[in-house]
Amino acid sequence: MASLPVIRAALLVSFSVLVTVILGFGLPALLNGLMALLGLPETNATECIVVVYLLFVVYIATPRLPRGLVEVKGKAVLITGCDSGFGNALAKHLHKLGFTVFAGCLLKDKGGDGAKELEEFQSDRMKVIQLDVCSEEQVKQVVEYMKETLKEPDRSLWAVVNNAGLSTFGEVEFTSMETYKQVSEVNLWGVIRVTKAVLPLIRRSKGRVVNVASMYGRMGNVMRSPYCVSKYGVEAFSDCLRYEMKAWGVKVSVIEPGNFIVATGLLTRDIVASTANKLWNEAPSDVKEDYGKSHFEHNMALMRSYCNSGQKDVAAVLDDITDAIMSKRPYTRYNPMEPHWWIRVQLMTHLPGAISDLLYF
Repeated sequence: MASLPVIRAALLVSFSVLVTVILGFGLPALLNGLMALLGLPETNATECIVVVYLLFVVYIATPRLPRGLVEVKGKAVLITGCDSGFGNALAKHLHKLGFTVFAGCLLKDKGGDGAKELEEFQSDRMKVIQLDVCSEEQVKQVVEYMKETLKEPDRSLWAVVNNAGLSTFGEVEFTSMETYKQVSEVNLWGVIRVTKAVLPLIRRSKGRVVNVASMYGRMGNVMRSPYCVSKYGVEAFSDCLRYEMKAWGVKVSVIEPGNFIVATGLLTRDIVASTANKLWNEAPSDVKEDYGKSHFEHNMALMRSYCNSGQKDVAAVLDDITDAIMSKRPYTRYNPMEPHWWIRVQLMTHLPGAISDLLYF
């Protein structure tokens, strides 16, 4: 029986041939039929392919079309997870654009570096606040603080950006229920908790809810089930909320970043080492025996190799979040990711599972 890599290679070649045949024969025939239907002269295969290719190039190369911008003056934005990564950079970016920023930091009360960095702005429009998205009490305190601080809270709180997140890894049988609950408590229930608390203010301003999910909110992967489960939930919650908020004039957008491991520091070699020890030490004895130490170490080596991967510049994520906040007609979903990840998401979400599984697993 052929090995899986050989099957994958054969499948990819077959898929490429199929696409070539469709472009070479099926597409011209289809376009000629369309031309005849419109009463126009028929074209040839070369012209058809050139037209399709030009349309593809235009689609890829065309910058985002302007869709109007809202006025920034007098508007405030609440951002969670501003200790580092996307949240910290976004707080600075939106402050520069003129927004009043409520930057929620988990470690503000503990003297976290990210909170200190934002406090150094010493600006009336940069409000650094203690916020643990898992704490009902802290979330309520933040809402009360915003009401007291904003001159017109019913109109001033324009957007909430649910950015706070937690990441981990591990195969299902090595991952404890506590880990699943912990990751979802931050990534999913934290998003819902904060959104529900500020939604009355957002509704009255006809503002924006922007939820930072992930490409792993659209597709699964090995050793990432706790993270994927939580981000799939964010996607579902965002969709349901978008339907409900349409009548109120509130726009709900989802940001689906690709691989930004280097930029965010969510996964380092130290984190991999400590997580690996925890996974192995807490795994049931029969799981250790069945999987074996060599299998486990191989997967941990893969995770270590990921630590230096991904995009280093978060500008693409900041641009998309800014567009979701400022555009009069924001998109439902934004995909700041490298092309090969975008292609993978499309294939895994549109192809039959049997085919996408063979391509990637």
